[in-house]
Amino acid sequence: MNLTDLTAPGPHELAALHARLEQAAADADLLDVAYRTLDTPVGTLLLAATPVGLVRVAYEREGLDEVLAQLAARLSPRVLRAPARLDDTARELDEYFAGRRREFDVPLDRSLSTGFRGEVQRSLPLVGFGTTATYAQVAALAGRPAAVRAVGTACATNPLPVVVPCHRVLRSDGALGGYVGGTDAKAALLALEGAAA
Repeated sequence: MNLTDLTAPGPHELAALHARLEQAAADADLLDVAYRTLDTPVGTLLLAATPVGLVRVAYEREGLDEVLAQLAARLSPRVLRAPARLDDTARELDEYFAGRRREFDVPLDRSLSTGFRGEVQRSLPLVGFGTTATYAQVAALAGRPAAVRAVGTACATNPLPVVVPCHRVLRSDGALGGYVGGTDAKAALLALEGAAA
């Protein structure tokens, strides 16, 4: 046999090989961070999970390769595209975007949310579906009413946007304020929830 007799594997063979790799990594407990992408009305989202739970949701504008590199550096270099591990998250997001879900039930890994930022991010689900709060109100919810700017930073660095609803936090003048997915995505999420901005 010479090299010209070899052909590159087709898409089905590659998919089968990848599935075997996913299974082998999971069986050997070598899969620390699984990821997949999901097309949504606000763009493509990267979903990543550890064995503890969903650890990262990223918008395409964040640079998905950069986000994966950050996960490898901060959590573990053992990162693999393993969509099946994120099926429940994808299903819940699909239900949310279809208007059939108001809260998320998937387990969360909050290891990327520490200190006061983590406290703020844990307070965000208190701002319920269809409602909004100001940065000052969220600072009060987190127990530090004077920390309005720090709340803005916590929202901007939320590793779990959409699922942990930083999009529901507005400026005190009612303006949208910034959002990791862009103001169009923030407005679309608020419109989906029927929240007044």
